[in-house]
Amino acid sequence: MKFLATNLKDVYLVELEPRGDDRGFFARTMCREEFANVGLNSDFVQQNTSFSVHRGTLRGLHYQRPPQGEDKLVRCLKGAIVDVIVDIRQDSPTYMQHQMFELTSRNRLQLYVPKGFAHSFMTLEDNVEVSYLVTAAYTPGSEDGLRYNDEQLGIEWPLPVSVISEKDNAWPLLSERKTALY
Repeated sequence: MKFLATNLKDVYLVELEPRGDDRGFFARTMCREEFANVGLNSDFVQQNTSFSVHRGTLRGLHYQRPPQGEDKLVRCLKGAIVDVIVDIRQDSPTYMQHQMFELTSRNRLQLYVPKGFAHSFMTLEDNVEVSYLVTAAYTPGSEDGLRYNDEQLGIEWPLPVSVISEKDNAWPLLSERKTALY
């Protein structure tokens, strides 16, 4: 695997290194030792899969408040997404900055998202499947999120939102928050 630094502190794109022959290829998608060599947490405790029927489906921007924060390793297994993360760590040099990444079943890139980032993705095609590993179990009382269209974030989504949950559409704006994000 190749670990490619991004514009956001502690965030990496993970490029697979397929070994192929006439049958196809084989590649590791996670290796504890290689993650440790880069200083990344690989103590994954849960794997989740998300399937979205319609192009333009938006999920997020989600995170879990401390101490239930979670690192994620995100991969698009079918179709294509734009993955968007926002650094909400107050002590980070990239605090409140966001970055977009195109993850597809064709480019096979993975995104390592550390604790303290709000995470979301938008489907760029119909019938998209995304899988992600997490280092902490889902804790309903610690769930939080940012509004995808908050002007203070300045995220320019590549498509109009066609499907979004009521919960994701109702996260408070940054200007309405009374406490720190993370």
